[in-house]
Amino acid sequence: MSLIVKAMRPRQWIKNFMVFPALVFSGNLSNVRDVIAVGGGFVVFCLLSGAVYLFNDLRDKDNDRRHPTKRLRPIASGELSEAAARRAALMLVIAGLGLSLALNIVTTTVGFDFFAVGVVYLLLQVAYTLHLKHVVILDVGCIAAGFVLRVLAGVAIIDVPVSMWIIVCTTLLALFLGFGKRRHELTLLNTGAGEHRKILEEYSPYFLDQMIAVVTASTVIAYSLYTLDPQTVAKFGTDKLPLTIPFVIYGIFRYLYLVHQKEEGGSPSRVLISDKPILINMALWFVAVVVLIYH
Repeated sequence: MSLIVKAMRPRQWIKNFMVFPALVFSGNLSNVRDVIAVGGGFVVFCLLSGAVYLFNDLRDKDNDRRHPTKRLRPIASGELSEAAARRAALMLVIAGLGLSLALNIVTTTVGFDFFAVGVVYLLLQVAYTLHLKHVVILDVGCIAAGFVLRVLAGVAIIDVPVSMWIIVCTTLLALFLGFGKRRHELTLLNTGAGEHRKILEEYSPYFLDQMIAVVTASTVIAYSLYTLDPQTVAKFGTDKLPLTIPFVIYGIFRYLYLVHQKEEGGSPSRVLISDKPILINMALWFVAVVVLIYH
């Protein structure tokens, strides 16, 4: 069981916290029923993403064995049998989709739309693993789409109107992390990059730096426009949200520093939970947002 949990990559579950923005920015953070429902949604995506990681590792086991760190994964190393991994992946899918429907017991606002988002997420990840990860630029776009679907799942769970600003900001931030990940892989593996991941042959550090520069600027601008939008001011009853912009700028700049100067970024989830300045910055941003919106 411990090997299966390890293969589900618990560190990556930080991505599933993207179901919570809808709860925070809808003003429903004090609604206990909605908090419980979104918590259930988080568990659903941990189960589904765990199944996806098992499926991905089954497909990529041979390539992973040529990677300096991925070769230590349970399936690539041979610690976890392929048959056991397949059974676990199937059970996780059934459990995740079953729980997505069972959440109706907690709140009637959770309906088939949340279940549908989960199904779309699974289909996208399967398509990514089988083909789309071999298509330049679209491979990173699929990573971004996974983040957006998590946000949409949070919206569906509590049945609130979706904000296009949140979708735009999430997409841009996810693209930023995705291109940073590709850059790290390219520089880490150097001439052997194409042997591990064929799509890396389509990228170069300069090309990735250009795209990272575009999405970096776009992310800051999009978030700034969101906080300044008259509709945002009217919705939350405050014009002070621009005070949170410095946290976003620092977080992005700190991540760029880690990618370029410390040669990190291969695992955005690991960076986000291990780098103390980023952790403190995210905590301060969250506190500032909650205080400004709710008080």
